[in-house]
Amino acid sequence: MELSNLKPKKGARHAKKRVGRGPGSGHGKTAARGEKGQKSRSGFSRMRGFEGGQMPLHRRLPKRGFTNIFKKEHAVVNLADLERVFENGATVDEAAMRKAGLVKGRNDGIKVLGQGELSKKLTVHAAKFSASARKQIEAAGGSCQEIS
Repeated sequence: MELSNLKPKKGARHAKKRVGRGPGSGHGKTAARGEKGQKSRSGFSRMRGFEGGQMPLHRRLPKRGFTNIFKKEHAVVNLADLERVFENGATVDEAAMRKAGLVKGRNDGIKVLGQGELSKKLTVHAAKFSASARKQIEAAGGSCQEIS
């Protein structure tokens, strides 16, 4: 067996239905669209979610809540990650965290959380700090600087 003579299994592939090619094909005249009506016309497209005039599901279901368009999405970084990635005395900002692979994608800033232990002296620049993270960073001799 070689790549040049591979074929699909018998019956696995079907010929494309050629419509509107005369009466001998069995799909001539109306081109398998039936007689009259909206669906027989060219350019027909049904409204998304249309259920034949019945009230569509998306309108039958109750609407709940709202979408907060002013919500801020912060990337989360834990102290255990900072301990693992950065050297003692390093300055940690968003660019450094992105380079280290701790932060990916688009967000409205970084929030540092206090999960894990921190023994290194770090200067951390972030949008937000949890109380426990701030306490641990300062206890290790580092500093927290909030940026907006």
